[in-house]
Amino acid sequence: MTSLLDVRDLHVTYRTGDGRVPAVRGVDLALDPGDTLGVAGESGSGKSTAALALLRLLPDTADVTGQVLLEGEDVLGMRWGRLRAVRWAGASVVFQGAMHSLNPVRRIGDQIAEPMAVHGTVPARRAPERVAALLEQVGLPSSRARDYPHQLSGGQRQRVMIAMALACEPRLVVADEATTALDVMIQAQILALLRRLVAEHGIGMLMISHDLSVLAATCDRVAVMYAGRIVERGPAREVVHEPAHPYAGALSAAFPRIGDPASRLAPRGLPGDPPDPADPPPGCVFRPRCPVAEAVCATVDPPLWPVVPAGSDHQAACVHVGPARPLTTRGEGAAPPALAPVEEEGP
Repeated sequence: MTSLLDVRDLHVTYRTGDGRVPAVRGVDLALDPGDTLGVAGESGSGKSTAALALLRLLPDTADVTGQVLLEGEDVLGMRWGRLRAVRWAGASVVFQGAMHSLNPVRRIGDQIAEPMAVHGTVPARRAPERVAALLEQVGLPSSRARDYPHQLSGGQRQRVMIAMALACEPRLVVADEATTALDVMIQAQILALLRRLVAEHGIGMLMISHDLSVLAATCDRVAVMYAGRIVERGPAREVVHEPAHPYAGALSAAFPRIGDPASRLAPRGLPGDPPDPADPPPGCVFRPRCPVAEAVCATVDPPLWPVVPAGSDHQAACVHVGPARPLTTRGEGAAPPALAPVEEEGP
């Protein structure tokens, strides 16, 4: 069976005045209809760059290689006309900050109807009816179709963005930090709305966020990115509550837990800053910030290994993780599988 989305060895490199800067390094992702996949990481981890690369929304200064198969068709190899047809109708994006994405001088009903007119998915005479149905679907009265963006609250504008994303009935929706700017109550409502829409329409959703708790509440699976690559992926509950990679563990611990006095009184953070993507450290790029780093971490760049015996879909890229040596029993048991040393680049 063909996956809805199959990303293979995705690399994104930006051309800058100071040279080439790799932002995404060999990312693999897969998503089936009706599934939700979350991608987490700090600012600068490459998660949004990877998401925008899926529909070729990056600037001309970005060089993208690999494959992005949308229902078996490679987006990166599409001609412009085909790509234009796929955007909105095959896959759509809900961006962060709806006020910056909506046209302030056009009524929201007209903006929701625009992609339907461009792609010819709904006859013009039926567009108002479809707009009203979409607004009702996202929890807004159809009468708001005549409003301008400034007449809506932040949560209402984000609902309009979701309605626009669903206008042409795409199979894939990419939500890029769609709830970051909202207060917690509105955020909870938007997340519940997204879960319901995925269940009702059988669409696939890729959700980008720095907040693991948001992804745990919304997604079936989670992938954690650091310095442009995936360092852990698996079922959302396992990745969030039983992280195997030290970076995923630090992200999870960075958010205080309600009802946990220790978490509230002694919050845990992550020291240091992400590495310069143009000059990453040798070996494991997380090593300078890692609390369990060993000498071997400076010489090898670990691949993703199963956290439990082979066959598990929970994987982590850490020398302490492997079938015989999970992170929770560091130092016990056999050594992890042999790794090829990282070759230093010449001058």
